Amino acid sequence: MSINAPAARPVNPRFSSGPCAKFPQYNLDLLSDAPLGRSHRAAIGKAKLAEAIDLTREVLGIPADYRIGIVPASDTGAVEMAMWTMLGQRPVEMLAWESFGEGWVTDAVKQLKLDATVRKADYGKIVDLARVDFDRDVVFTWNGTTSGVRVPNGDAIPADRDGLTICDATSAAFAMELPWDKLDVVTFSWQKVLGGEAAHGMLILSPRAVERLETYTPDRPLPKIFRLTKGGKLIEGIFRGETINTPSMLAVEDYLAALKWAQSIGGRKALIARADANAAAVRDFIADKDWIADLAEDPATGSNTSVCLKFTDPAIRDGAAFAKAVAKRLEKEDVALDAGAYRDAPPGLRIWCGSTVETSDVAALMPWIEYAYRAELAAQ
Repeated sequence: MSINAPAARPVNPRFSSGPCAKFPQYNLDLLSDAPLGRSHRAAIGKAKLAEAIDLTREVLGIPADYRIGIVPASDTGAVEMAMWTMLGQRPVEMLAWESFGEGWVTDAVKQLKLDATVRKADYGKIVDLARVDFDRDVVFTWNGTTSGVRVPNGDAIPADRDGLTICDATSAAFAMELPWDKLDVVTFSWQKVLGGEAAHGMLILSPRAVERLETYTPDRPLPKIFRLTKGGKLIEGIFRGETINTPSMLAVEDYLAALKWAQSIGGRKALIARADANAAAVRDFIADKDWIADLAEDPATGSNTSVCLKFTDPAIRDGAAFAKAVAKRLEKEDVALDAGAYRDAPPGLRIWCGSTVETSDVAALMPWIEYAYRAELAAQ
């Protein structure tokens, strides 16, 4: 049987889950106002950093009494800062349902030596949030970038909790509504939903998190880049754009361009609608297929950004090799770059459906996935 390639192709084949696709009509001329060769501590540098913080607050709808800081080392650095500076005062629960959550568990248990309660779920599922004790400090990912599973809402988190909620929201921020009153620490990186550049993290603190920082001194040494207080008081400058170390002003300008694009299309709600439409294009296509399925088992927890797929045809002899071959064929055809599953995840595909991706490109990719599947099946 001949297997014909689809006629239509995605205009932009970039479906990587990080760094992610640039927003539509992006061009390098948008960065011409970057203060290159200038100090980030000069007036112009401070103004750019403060503008990035202000626009982040506006687009995400972050409460006025929450602090927003630009910190080193991407989302990873922001999460580590929160864990190293805040954990240890109260009992801790660590929640994990994918590889990055597993990483935070490792840091809490093996590096910080915390006697933590660890709750885990297999890829495609999340833990039972009703069993979590939020009077403890709780660390979790909102969206499992490597598993395609997200927290559906903040209903399980009580408003009158005694513990802090520390939420890694790196592939959720800008594409999902985050219940700020239920979250005390939120982190993300520029490289995900808005398609910014890597290496810069965002650390968002509620008043309760600030209180913890100012009243608790952990019994461990803190590297300079983790220090958020001085003399028992929050270093407020960090949250006005006076960064701990030197940021890339080119990357800052790139982030500003993405934030302004987000504003131009209607802000947060428009960003969420775009991601929802992209994820729906994938799920509508696979709905009647018996050879591919959503890795997320419960539709209510399925991600609208990192949509993970698994091949289910029993005729496939080696699942891992088959999935890699399909991803390689898609890349060779230049219709989907970096669409393979994460290395620690079950074999399959991971299609980034974040807000900078065009729904027409997702729809054009779907027949190519079927083409690659059938071609690789015939080649076994």
